[in-house]
Amino acid sequence: MLGLQILIDGFAISSLYALGAIGFTLMFGVSGVLNLSHGAIMVVAAVVAWLFAGSYGAGPYGGALVGVLAGVVTAFATYLLVVRPIQTSRSIPGEEKEIFVLTGTLLWGIMLQEAVAYLFTNNPKTVRPLLPGVVNLLGVRTPTNEIVTAAISWAAIGLLWLLVNRTRTGKTLLAASINPRGLTLLGFELSRIYILVWAIYGVLAGLAGVLLGAFLGVSSDNAGTLTASAFSIVVLGGLGSVSGSLVAAYVVGYLETLTAYLISPSIRTVPVLLLLVVVVYLRPQGLLGRR
Repeated sequence: MLGLQILIDGFAISSLYALGAIGFTLMFGVSGVLNLSHGAIMVVAAVVAWLFAGSYGAGPYGGALVGVLAGVVTAFATYLLVVRPIQTSRSIPGEEKEIFVLTGTLLWGIMLQEAVAYLFTNNPKTVRPLLPGVVNLLGVRTPTNEIVTAAISWAAIGLLWLLVNRTRTGKTLLAASINPRGLTLLGFELSRIYILVWAIYGVLAGLAGVLLGAFLGVSSDNAGTLTASAFSIVVLGGLGSVSGSLVAAYVVGYLETLTAYLISPSIRTVPVLLLLVVVVYLRPQGLLGRR
Protein backbone atom coordinates (compact mmCIF):
# COMPACT_ATOMS: atom_id res chain seq x y z
CA MET A 1 0.00 0.00 0.00
CA LEU A 2 2.88 2.37 0.78
CA GLY A 3 4.40 1.67 -2.62
CA LEU A 4 1.14 2.60 -4.33
CA GLN A 5 0.89 5.77 -2.25
CA ILE A 6 4.41 6.76 -3.31
CA LEU A 7 3.54 5.99 -6.94
CA ILE A 8 0.44 8.20 -6.89
CA ASP A 9 1.93 11.11 -4.93
CA GLY A 10 5.15 10.98 -6.93
CA PHE A 11 3.25 11.12 -10.22
CA ALA A 12 1.30 14.21 -9.12
CA ILE A 13 4.28 16.18 -7.86
CA SER A 14 6.40 15.10 -10.86
CA SER A 15 3.70 16.30 -13.28
CA LEU A 16 3.66 19.65 -11.52
CA TYR A 17 7.45 19.85 -11.65
CA ALA A 18 7.31 19.04 -15.37
CA LEU A 19 4.83 21.86 -16.01
CA GLY A 20 6.94 24.33 -14.05
CA ALA A 21 10.19 23.35 -15.76
CA ILE A 22 8.96 23.08 -19.35
CA GLY A 23 8.30 26.81 -19.62
CA PHE A 24 11.76 27.49 -18.16
CA THR A 25 13.25 25.16 -20.78
CA LEU A 26 11.25 26.65 -23.66
CA MET A 27 12.40 30.12 -22.70
CA PHE A 28 16.05 29.14 -22.73
CA GLY A 29 15.76 27.05 -25.87
CA VAL A 30 14.19 29.82 -27.97
CA SER A 31 15.60 33.06 -26.53
CA GLY A 32 18.62 31.87 -24.56
CA VAL A 33 17.34 33.46 -21.34
CA LEU A 34 17.74 31.72 -17.99
CA ASN A 35 15.04 33.50 -16.00
CA LEU A 36 16.07 33.42 -12.33
CA SER A 37 12.83 35.13 -11.28
CA HIS A 38 10.91 31.99 -12.32
CA GLY A 39 9.97 30.96 -8.77
CA ALA A 40 8.86 34.47 -7.85
CA ILE A 41 6.53 34.59 -10.87
CA MET A 42 4.95 31.30 -9.75
CA VAL A 43 4.51 32.66 -6.22
CA VAL A 44 2.88 35.86 -7.52
CA ALA A 45 0.40 33.79 -9.55
CA ALA A 46 -0.45 31.59 -6.56
CA VAL A 47 -0.88 34.49 -4.13
CA VAL A 48 -3.07 36.44 -6.56
CA ALA A 49 -5.23 33.32 -7.09
CA TRP A 50 -5.52 32.90 -3.31
CA LEU A 51 -6.43 36.57 -2.87
CA PHE A 52 -9.12 36.72 -5.55
CA ALA A 53 -10.64 33.32 -4.71
CA GLY A 54 -11.04 34.27 -1.06
CA SER A 55 -11.04 38.01 -0.38
CA TYR A 56 -12.75 39.05 -3.61
CA GLY A 57 -15.18 36.14 -3.89
CA ALA A 58 -14.05 35.02 -7.36
CA GLY A 59 -14.27 31.36 -6.35
CA PRO A 60 -11.68 28.69 -7.15
CA TYR A 61 -12.09 28.91 -10.94
CA GLY A 62 -12.16 32.70 -11.11
CA GLY A 63 -9.23 32.92 -8.71
CA ALA A 64 -7.24 30.41 -10.78
CA LEU A 65 -7.93 32.35 -13.98
CA VAL A 66 -6.83 35.65 -12.44
CA GLY A 67 -3.77 33.92 -10.99
CA VAL A 68 -2.69 32.64 -14.41
CA LEU A 69 -3.27 36.13 -15.83
CA ALA A 70 -1.08 37.54 -13.06
CA GLY A 71 1.64 35.10 -14.12
CA VAL A 72 1.43 36.36 -17.71
CA VAL A 73 1.52 40.01 -16.63
CA THR A 74 4.51 39.41 -14.33
CA ALA A 75 6.33 37.49 -17.08
CA PHE A 76 5.84 40.38 -19.52
CA ALA A 77 6.99 42.83 -16.86
CA THR A 78 10.14 40.73 -16.44
CA TYR A 79 10.80 40.87 -20.16
CA LEU A 80 9.97 44.54 -20.75
CA LEU A 81 11.53 45.98 -17.58
CA VAL A 82 14.55 43.71 -17.11
CA VAL A 83 15.47 41.43 -20.01
CA ARG A 84 14.78 43.54 -23.11
CA PRO A 85 16.53 46.71 -21.84
CA ILE A 86 19.66 44.64 -21.19
CA GLN A 87 19.50 42.82 -24.54
CA THR A 88 19.06 46.06 -26.51
CA SER A 89 21.54 48.13 -24.49
CA ARG A 90 24.49 49.52 -26.46
CA SER A 91 26.52 50.21 -23.34
CA ILE A 92 26.75 46.53 -22.35
CA PRO A 93 29.16 44.40 -24.44
CA GLY A 94 27.42 41.54 -26.25
CA GLU A 95 29.50 38.87 -24.53
CA GLU A 96 28.48 40.22 -21.11
CA LYS A 97 24.73 40.53 -21.69
CA GLU A 98 23.99 36.96 -20.60
CA ILE A 99 25.48 37.48 -17.14
CA PHE A 100 23.65 40.81 -16.87
CA VAL A 101 20.36 39.06 -17.71
CA LEU A 102 21.06 36.40 -15.06
CA THR A 103 21.85 39.05 -12.46
CA GLY A 104 18.93 41.26 -13.49
CA THR A 105 16.33 38.48 -13.33
CA LEU A 106 17.76 37.29 -10.00
CA LEU A 107 17.41 40.76 -8.48
CA TRP A 108 13.96 41.18 -10.03
CA GLY A 109 12.89 37.88 -8.47
CA ILE A 110 14.11 39.04 -5.06
CA MET A 111 12.16 42.28 -5.49
CA LEU A 112 8.98 40.35 -6.33
CA GLN A 113 9.56 38.04 -3.38
CA GLU A 114 9.98 40.93 -0.97
CA ALA A 115 6.94 42.74 -2.43
CA VAL A 116 4.75 39.67 -1.84
CA ALA A 117 6.10 39.32 1.71
CA TYR A 118 5.47 43.01 2.43
CA LEU A 119 1.94 43.06 1.03
CA PHE A 120 0.73 39.63 2.18
CA THR A 121 3.30 38.48 4.79
CA ASN A 122 5.41 35.37 4.25
CA ASN A 123 2.91 33.00 5.86
CA PRO A 124 2.02 29.99 3.66
CA LYS A 125 -1.12 30.46 1.57
CA THR A 126 -3.23 27.67 0.13
CA VAL A 127 -5.23 28.27 -3.02
CA ARG A 128 -8.74 26.84 -3.01
CA PRO A 129 -8.72 23.55 -4.95
CA LEU A 130 -10.67 23.33 -8.18
CA LEU A 131 -12.27 20.07 -7.04
CA PRO A 132 -12.38 19.37 -3.29
CA GLY A 133 -12.88 15.96 -1.77
CA VAL A 134 -11.17 12.59 -1.63
CA VAL A 135 -11.38 9.58 -3.95
CA ASN A 136 -10.42 5.95 -3.42
CA LEU A 137 -7.76 5.16 -6.03
CA LEU A 138 -6.84 1.45 -6.04
CA GLY A 139 -7.39 1.31 -2.31
CA VAL A 140 -5.48 4.52 -1.55
CA ARG A 141 -7.41 7.57 -0.34
CA THR A 142 -6.22 10.37 -2.62
CA PRO A 143 -7.28 14.04 -2.65
CA THR A 144 -9.24 14.80 -5.80
CA ASN A 145 -7.15 17.93 -6.22
CA GLU A 146 -4.03 15.76 -6.56
CA ILE A 147 -5.51 13.97 -9.56
CA VAL A 148 -6.72 17.26 -11.04
CA THR A 149 -3.22 18.72 -10.66
CA ALA A 150 -1.63 15.90 -12.65
CA ALA A 151 -4.38 15.96 -15.29
CA ILE A 152 -4.21 19.72 -15.88
CA SER A 153 -0.40 19.65 -15.93
CA TRP A 154 -0.34 17.03 -18.66
CA ALA A 155 -3.17 18.70 -20.58
CA ALA A 156 -1.11 21.91 -20.68
CA ILE A 157 2.02 20.00 -21.73
CA GLY A 158 0.00 18.22 -24.44
CA LEU A 159 -1.37 21.51 -25.78
CA LEU A 160 2.14 22.93 -25.87
CA TRP A 161 3.32 19.88 -27.83
CA LEU A 162 0.51 20.36 -30.36
CA LEU A 163 1.35 24.05 -30.68
CA VAL A 164 5.05 23.42 -31.27
CA ASN A 165 4.74 20.40 -33.56
CA ARG A 166 1.47 20.92 -35.43
CA THR A 167 1.19 24.65 -36.11
CA ARG A 168 3.08 27.15 -38.25
CA THR A 169 3.69 29.30 -35.19
CA GLY A 170 5.21 26.37 -33.34
CA LYS A 171 7.53 25.58 -36.24
CA THR A 172 8.66 29.18 -36.18
CA LEU A 173 9.54 28.78 -32.50
CA LEU A 174 11.52 25.64 -33.31
CA ALA A 175 13.35 27.45 -36.07
CA ALA A 176 14.18 30.30 -33.69
CA SER A 177 15.70 27.83 -31.23
CA ILE A 178 17.85 26.23 -33.96
CA ASN A 179 18.93 29.14 -36.16
CA PRO A 180 17.59 32.58 -35.16
CA ARG A 181 19.84 34.41 -37.62
CA GLY A 182 18.54 32.31 -40.50
CA LEU A 183 15.00 33.07 -39.42
CA THR A 184 15.62 36.80 -39.56
CA LEU A 185 17.01 36.40 -43.09
CA LEU A 186 13.65 34.88 -44.07
CA GLY A 187 11.88 38.05 -42.94
CA PHE A 188 10.74 37.05 -39.42
CA GLU A 189 11.08 39.52 -36.55
CA LEU A 190 12.72 37.91 -33.52
CA SER A 191 11.16 40.51 -31.21
CA ARG A 192 7.68 39.20 -32.03
CA ILE A 193 8.81 35.62 -31.53
CA TYR A 194 10.28 36.49 -28.16
CA ILE A 195 7.04 38.19 -27.09
CA LEU A 196 5.14 35.02 -28.03
CA VAL A 197 7.58 32.88 -26.06
CA TRP A 198 7.20 35.08 -22.99
CA ALA A 199 3.41 34.88 -23.32
CA ILE A 200 3.51 31.06 -23.45
CA TYR A 201 6.00 31.02 -20.61
CA GLY A 202 3.77 33.29 -18.50
CA VAL A 203 0.77 30.99 -18.96
CA LEU A 204 2.79 27.89 -18.02
CA ALA A 205 4.48 29.52 -15.02
CA GLY A 206 1.21 31.07 -13.83
CA LEU A 207 -0.67 27.79 -14.15
CA ALA A 208 2.11 25.90 -12.36
CA GLY A 209 2.05 28.46 -9.55
CA VAL A 210 -1.73 28.24 -9.10
CA LEU A 211 -1.68 24.43 -9.10
CA LEU A 212 1.22 24.38 -6.66
CA GLY A 213 -0.63 26.77 -4.37
CA ALA A 214 -3.65 24.45 -4.35
CA PHE A 215 -1.56 21.28 -3.99
CA LEU A 216 1.07 22.20 -1.39
CA GLY A 217 0.54 25.88 -0.58
CA VAL A 218 3.12 28.63 -1.18
CA SER A 219 4.71 31.59 0.54
CA SER A 220 7.15 34.27 -0.56
CA ASP A 221 9.95 32.20 0.98
CA ASN A 222 9.37 29.50 -1.67
CA ALA A 223 10.48 31.70 -4.59
CA GLY A 224 14.16 30.81 -4.43
CA THR A 225 13.47 27.12 -3.86
CA LEU A 226 11.12 26.93 -6.85
CA THR A 227 13.67 28.60 -9.12
CA ALA A 228 16.40 26.26 -7.90
CA SER A 229 14.13 23.25 -8.46
CA ALA A 230 13.30 24.26 -12.03
CA PHE A 231 16.94 25.05 -12.75
CA SER A 232 18.04 21.66 -11.37
CA ILE A 233 15.50 19.84 -13.55
CA VAL A 234 16.54 21.76 -16.66
CA VAL A 235 20.24 21.12 -16.05
CA LEU A 236 19.62 17.48 -15.22
CA GLY A 237 17.54 16.94 -18.36
CA GLY A 238 19.79 19.02 -20.60
CA LEU A 239 19.61 22.77 -21.24
CA GLY A 240 17.06 23.47 -23.96
CA SER A 241 15.78 19.87 -24.12
CA VAL A 242 12.02 19.71 -23.48
CA SER A 243 11.96 15.91 -23.45
CA GLY A 244 14.95 15.92 -21.11
CA SER A 245 13.13 18.25 -18.72
CA LEU A 246 10.10 15.93 -18.67
CA VAL A 247 12.26 12.92 -17.84
CA ALA A 248 14.25 14.86 -15.24
CA ALA A 249 11.04 16.16 -13.61
CA TYR A 250 9.89 12.61 -12.94
CA VAL A 251 13.31 11.53 -11.72
CA VAL A 252 13.37 14.46 -9.29
CA GLY A 253 9.72 14.09 -8.26
CA TYR A 254 9.93 10.39 -7.47
CA LEU A 255 13.32 10.69 -5.79
CA GLU A 256 12.00 13.42 -3.51
CA THR A 257 8.82 11.45 -2.77
CA LEU A 258 10.78 8.29 -1.94
CA THR A 259 13.09 10.25 0.36
CA ALA A 260 10.18 11.97 2.11
CA TYR A 261 8.30 8.72 2.75
CA LEU A 262 11.18 6.37 3.53
CA ILE A 263 13.67 8.67 5.28
CA SER A 264 12.53 12.18 6.21
CA PRO A 265 10.69 15.05 4.48
CA SER A 266 13.30 17.48 5.80
CA ILE A 267 16.02 16.04 3.54
CA ARG A 268 13.90 15.29 0.48
CA THR A 269 16.02 17.55 -1.77
CA VAL A 270 19.41 16.18 -0.70
CA PRO A 271 19.44 13.05 -2.94
CA VAL A 272 18.40 15.21 -5.90
CA LEU A 273 21.33 17.55 -5.36
CA LEU A 274 23.71 14.61 -5.09
CA LEU A 275 22.31 13.16 -8.32
CA LEU A 276 22.70 16.52 -10.04
CA VAL A 277 26.38 16.68 -9.03
CA VAL A 278 26.99 13.16 -10.37
CA VAL A 279 25.21 13.85 -13.68
CA VAL A 280 26.99 17.17 -14.22
CA TYR A 281 30.33 15.44 -13.55
CA LEU A 282 29.72 12.37 -15.74
CA ARG A 283 27.47 13.90 -18.43
CA PRO A 284 27.70 17.71 -18.44
CA GLN A 285 25.15 18.06 -21.26
CA GLY A 286 22.44 16.42 -19.10
CA LEU A 287 20.44 13.24 -19.57
CA LEU A 288 19.05 14.06 -23.03
CA GLY A 289 21.05 17.15 -23.92
CA ARG A 290 23.44 17.42 -26.84
CA ARG A 291 27.05 18.53 -26.71
